[in-house]
Amino acid sequence: MSEKLWQGRFDQPTDKMVEEYTASIHFDSRLYRYDIEGSIAHCRMLADCGIISHDEASQIVQALGEIRRETERGELNLDPSQEDIHMAVEQRLMQKIGEVGGKLHTARSRNDQIALDTRLYMRDVLLQCRRLLLDVITGLTDLAEKNLHVILPGFTHLQHAQPVLLAHHLLAYCEMFLRDEERMAQCFNRTNVMPLGSAALAGTTFPIDMERTARQLGFPRVIRNSMDAVSDRDYLIEFCAAGALAMMHISRLSEELVLWSSPEFDFVEISDAFCTGSSIMPQKKNPDVPELMRGKTGRIYGNLMALLTLTKGLPLTYNRDLQEDKEPAFDTADTLLSTLAVLNKMLPALQFHEEKMVQAAAQSFALATDVADYLVLKGVPFRKAHHVVGQLVSHCIREGKDLSDCTLDELKKFHKALEEDIFSILDIRSAVDRRRSLGGTSTERVREALEATRADVESRRRAADGDAPVIS
Repeated sequence: MSEKLWQGRFDQPTDKMVEEYTASIHFDSRLYRYDIEGSIAHCRMLADCGIISHDEASQIVQALGEIRRETERGELNLDPSQEDIHMAVEQRLMQKIGEVGGKLHTARSRNDQIALDTRLYMRDVLLQCRRLLLDVITGLTDLAEKNLHVILPGFTHLQHAQPVLLAHHLLAYCEMFLRDEERMAQCFNRTNVMPLGSAALAGTTFPIDMERTARQLGFPRVIRNSMDAVSDRDYLIEFCAAGALAMMHISRLSEELVLWSSPEFDFVEISDAFCTGSSIMPQKKNPDVPELMRGKTGRIYGNLMALLTLTKGLPLTYNRDLQEDKEPAFDTADTLLSTLAVLNKMLPALQFHEEKMVQAAAQSFALATDVADYLVLKGVPFRKAHHVVGQLVSHCIREGKDLSDCTLDELKKFHKALEEDIFSILDIRSAVDRRRSLGGTSTERVREALEATRADVESRRRAADGDAPVIS
């Protein structure tokens, strides 16, 4: 059992069971690179400010580089007695260069060190999420463009409502994912603040230069309150909330793919590469990937609730409870990133069944609203027109026919304003293309939306590239 770096005040060693219970090294070890990057920047700042010598700083920085390479090769010994990755790195540093290594922790605490590491980690995660979300949007716009003239029924209450372009339907998801990317970008801006130098909670008596450290680590600004710096976990909660919304949108898309791939719909074929079979029924092709995406959404919701519950009653400033912040955030990051990556591979392989979709779009009196609108243009008040068409639909149901199957004389029984030109209204494609209002489903509007979405994606890609921090 190694001696703790904070052992001086204690007369008895830590109980072995307590060591195992309180250790976080088994999950926070993923922060090693960020911990070492932060330590190198802190060390150089200490030397530049005359707090340690440049020779001491050179020894420390060189040893930290060696420790990073050891960790990448899996050679750094990690066990519960070392508590966390921060202590493991520091202990190894002192093993390599002796007491000089102990000077690294001057003017900092594990509290602001942990805050720094998680912010550095989250910056990378948020940038990855933004780029993957933009890839998903690109994949959806590619599918929309490829299937621009495909018509399917639009649904409300999962009942046939009005015909729409498949491209319009897919672009609705683009809007959702654009909002997700925007939330991630905003979260990135609030995460991208440098806390190191706040020490335990009150700042430090040493003449440090936090702005210098921030510049080295690519932070545009320094946090304004040392107490907030070590206790704030809003950025993790915000990420988990943004992640929950993104997963909810993925889950909605997944649900439609599951439904649409069923024989009852038969609107889409999901590639074999993203399906599995049955252990007993040889004919089965199960949409397991979208089902799992739908299922994993619940885990992400749970992670958000865990962080909100964790932090709801904590007094200022740091409390050990906050050790429990990482696993939910890490799991959300891992799950969301892997889900987005798989979704990006699955989308281009989707094959839509155009004939099935257009056949379905023509069913269930999908053009009833168009007939009501026709009557309104003839001077009939909308409520009256709505009632007339409702009676007409009821008649067709009793007779087992569609609106287009009725004769003109038959139609006139319901309202004299129905003329020969009504039959030009009862055409699926023209019904779609008449919906030219902003944001509507006409081919003209959808083409405009495709162009606008692609331009938006390119602008956001440039913004994400510009946000990528440069660590000196």
